[in-house]
Amino acid sequence: MVLGVQFQGSVGPNRVHTWLTHSWPEDWRVVWMVVPTGPVQDRSPQVEWKVKVERQASNLLKYYLEIRNLTSTTVDIEVRYAILD
Repeated sequence: MVLGVQFQGSVGPNRVHTWLTHSWPEDWRVVWMVVPTGPVQDRSPQVEWKVKVERQASNLLKYYLEIRNLTSTTVDIEVRYAILD
């Protein structure tokens, strides 16, 4: 398994933002994770996400990551991936 960080960003209060990442080999099995990095809290979930995919070429995939901020403050996020064996 290969683990990595694709990007970092912020999502405004009660907003949804979509990022895309392209040119992933279609034969890789990729799992996406979104982790809030701030602000720190211990009361309820801060984000949820959906992953959508498009075939951009015969051997490449493009992923769309739709990230929803569930709070009333800006949340910093890190988008991580795992490429499964």
